Parts: sequence; C-alpha cells; structure tokens
Amino acid sequence: MEVEIKEEFHKIGFMLDNEEEILKKCLTFCINYNLKPSDLVSSWEVYYLNRQLDESTVQNSEMDGFLLHLQTEQKEAVLREEHNLHVYSSKDVDMILNDEEEDLKEVIPGTPTDKTLRLDSEPFDSTVKSNANGYSSGKPSKHVTPFGLRTDKFVVKFNINNLPDTENGDTEHANENLEDDIIKRVHPAKKCSLVFHGSGPEPGCRFMYDRIEDRFNALENRIRRHAAVLSSSGLYEEPMDPTIASQRNVFAVGMICCDGEGHLNEKSILLQSSVEHSGGQCVRLDLHNLSQFSIFPGQIVGVEGHNPSGHCLIASKVVDYVPLLASPDEDLHPAKKQAVDQEIQATESTYTQGEISTLIASGPFTTTDNLLFEPLTELLAYATRKLPQLLILLGPFVDSEHPEIKKGTVDRSFDEIFHMEILRRLQDYVEYSGPEAQVLIVPSTRDAHHDFVFPQPAFEIHPPSLKHQITSLRNPGVFSANQVRVGCCTADILRQLSGEELSRNPKDGTPIDRMTFIHYIHQQKIFHWIFRLLQKHFISPQFLKFLSYLQT
Repeated sequence: MEVEIKEEFHKIGFMLDNEEEILKKCLTFCINYNLKPSDLVSSWEVYYLNRQLDESTVQNSEMDGFLLHLQTEQKEAVLREEHNLHVYSSKDVDMILNDEEEDLKEVIPGTPTDKTLRLDSEPFDSTVKSNANGYSSGKPSKHVTPFGLRTDKFVVKFNINNLPDTENGDTEHANENLEDDIIKRVHPAKKCSLVFHGSGPEPGCRFMYDRIEDRFNALENRIRRHAAVLSSSGLYEEPMDPTIASQRNVFAVGMICCDGEGHLNEKSILLQSSVEHSGGQCVRLDLHNLSQFSIFPGQIVGVEGHNPSGHCLIASKVVDYVPLLASPDEDLHPAKKQAVDQEIQATESTYTQGEISTLIASGPFTTTDNLLFEPLTELLAYATRKLPQLLILLGPFVDSEHPEIKKGTVDRSFDEIFHMEILRRLQDYVEYSGPEAQVLIVPSTRDAHHDFVFPQPAFEIHPPSLKHQITSLRNPGVFSANQVRVGCCTADILRQLSGEELSRNPKDGTPIDRMTFIHYIHQQKIFHWIFRLLQKHFISPQFLKFLSYLQT
C-alpha cells in the first residue's frame, strides 16, 4: 500500500521529503481510519490548501497537523451520520410485531400474566459504534478506530478478594447475539433514595477573592476544631503549648510541617500549634522513640511527649485519628439542619432500606486519538444490559489534558462538547432505562468547561427536566443512596500522599501500599490534605470548610 500512496501523491504533483518515514505514517493513518490511498491524498490536498502551504513537498513536520485534520474529518463524518435516516433491521420488525401482539391482547381477553419483561429495540440508535461491537443505525459504521478494534472488551483487569471471574463469559455470550437478538431487559426493581449531605460552593459562585489572612484562618480553624474533638472525647488531656520547656509529659495538637521546601524527613519535622495555645509558633518534633509512625505535611495530629529544652518536642505517642463524635451536619445553621433532617425522614419513609446496585466509572471518557467518546458509549451500552439503580460518573468529562484540547484544534466550545457528547448520551440512557434509573455526575478540576477551583461547585444541568434522573454532585461531595453513605472526590490524593509520606515500620511489619492511604484519609476525616492544597493557585480558602466529612 505504501507504493500506492506514493503514486497518489505523485499524481497531484507532490514530492515526499523524508519518504520512508512519511509513507509509514500515512500507512498507519490508512489502517486506523479505514482510508484508501486516494482518500488519504485527497484529505492531504484539503489540508494543504487550508494551511496555505507554499511548497509542493510533503514535509514530515506536517504529519502531526495532518493527523489532527484527519481526526476532525472523521468526527464531522460521524456527526453527519447521526442525522441520517434510520435503516430498519430485524430488531425493529420484531419490536413492531410485539407491539401488534400487545394491541391484540388489549382487545381480546386472555389469561392474566405477570409482565415483568419488556421487549425493546436497541438503545442509542443515533450512537455510532465500531463494526466489532455495539449499536448502530442499522448499518455498520465505516469509521474504524483502535478502540473499536479491541479484542478484550469488558474483560476483568483487576479482581478484589479473588472473586470468581464470571463477567467475561457473560460478555462474550452477549456480544455474539448483540446485533440480531432482541434484548430482554428488566427495569430496576425500585428507584433508590438519594439524599445529599452538607453544603458547598454553588454554581456561579465567586472565588479567587481571598486574602493571606483567609488562608491562615482556614488552617487555624482546622487545628482548633481537631483539638476540641480530641479534648471532648475524654481520652486525652487538654492541649498545652508544646514550645514551653517542661520535664513532664504534655499533650499538644498541631499540624505537621516541613522546615524547608523539600520532602519531609526525620530531621525536618515541625509541629505548628494553634494561636490559642502557642501563638501559632512551630517546634521541632523528634520521633526517634516511636517504633512505627506515618505522617504527611498538613496532617493534624495529637502528640504526647516532653520538651526539656524548649526547642524540641520528644514524642512518646502520636494520635493521628479523629474520634467519632458529632454528626456531619452539626455545623449547619439550625434552620438548615432541620430542613435537611425533614428531607431525610421524608425520603427514608418513601424508600425502604435494602440492597442497592451501582455502576461507578471515572473519566476521562475519551481515547487520546480522538474525541468520539467511545469509552462512554460502551459504558452506557454495558449499563443498559446491567441496569443498575445508580450510575456514578466521575470527571473529567471534557478533559483539559486531551491532546486535541491542549492544541486547540476542536471546532466547538467546551460547553457544547459537554452538552452534546455527555448530557445527550446520558439523556438517551435514562430515557431507555426507565424512570427508576438515576445518574450522578461529579466534576473534576481537569474539566475544561467548569470552574477551575477546589472544592468545585456542581454542574448546571440543562434542561431542568433532566434533574429528576441526572444529578450533579459537588467535588468533593457526600450523598446517601438507600441509607448507604458515599463520599466522592476526583482529586488523586492517593498518588500525592504516596509522594509526601514519611513513615517507619517494624522490621516484621507490612509495607504500606497506596490503598493503605485510604485509611489515613478516614483518620483525618478530610477529602484532601489542606497544606498542599494551599500551595496551589486554584484553592479558595472560603471553600476549604467543605473538604471535611466528619462521620461519613
């Protein structure tokens, strides 16, 4: 095929600069996008004219731009296909016949039966899928992508607790009959209750109007709140000033800090106490007497120890958890708390407590080579087969790190992409799945169309009619589904903690892995480490109080 590509270029008067390299790339383009050599060269001619290139030589440096041009052409062709007339298939005929049978049964009395199954046509008729899998508009799509050519679709990659791998076999069987068989489906038995807890920034809120004083107060309030909880638990003494020289043991509460800009080490640990107890001063913290510990910058801890010189607090015990005392909504205004309690009681009286089926997925929902949102389409197709009561999608949705978005080659606004590619697909999903299905979406700081602030307000869902089944949660946020409380956060705190942690383990102890850090998050009762957050420009101190999730 490389020879054919070369001949097509020569026919229209183009020479190849780095012939071997360019032909390899062009061959890859033809394979990935199912193009003939003549189609590829025609696309190059359009690209050449649009870019107003002067030379009649194909340069290797133009291949990246030409690839983006091809991807844009593919995407536009897909969008045009979605508006084509529907081509009826055997599934549609069976559906029509089924409807006629139902009409006859309404006229002619028969034996009553328990109708729990519905026969429907395939969902998402307007959704473009690859030939290898999925729904179509009655004809196979000619657009072939690397994602669509995968052979290990819906194969379990990671198994927790060595559960039996039954999913793969079911998927293979389902894929065999996906094109020609009618999918018999059962709607979710009962709609799950959905209650949102706490408060947070609202859509359209103002941020980045903070002062240094606001940042200081945010940290100070957290230290004081932590100290109050430890003291009221009755397990520890009243916090004292750790900077005062004393031969007797004292109990102090403060934040772990580093004496420099580098990573924490055993010689650079500082403990910053509150203004109330020490005027906000720091004291060096010595942990050599402890056989085991794990600390991070920004972590609030209680320390038992003595300070013989006034310059170094020698710790004998570190308390790195928050006792469970108060309700997470205790800090709300009394009127607001009463309204929340009434809402919860009304919801719980409507829905009985029981099992809940959920499907959770995290973005981005695109592949790096295009913005066709093929992973999202396959996920929703999977959800229509499993029909969970609640579908939870975590951002990013319009990923600011996607190559096409970073290079500015998209021809639509980010809001248009979100509404057309995300909300439209979700609307099709809930309409197909019935009124019992619910979707919950959580934004990310990588969403190009949303506020670049943390914590983040929820998405504004339009039109309002979708809000009954498609709901957006703040980032981070807490909700209850059938009285099961769930916290969601799209910030990758586990990766950040793994790079900041300073720990010591016994020789026979178990090494700490990344999943162990989840335990530390629960101990601190906060979604993210504030100290590191305040070093980022998109953090608004006025919203930091929303990071806490006591008693979740």
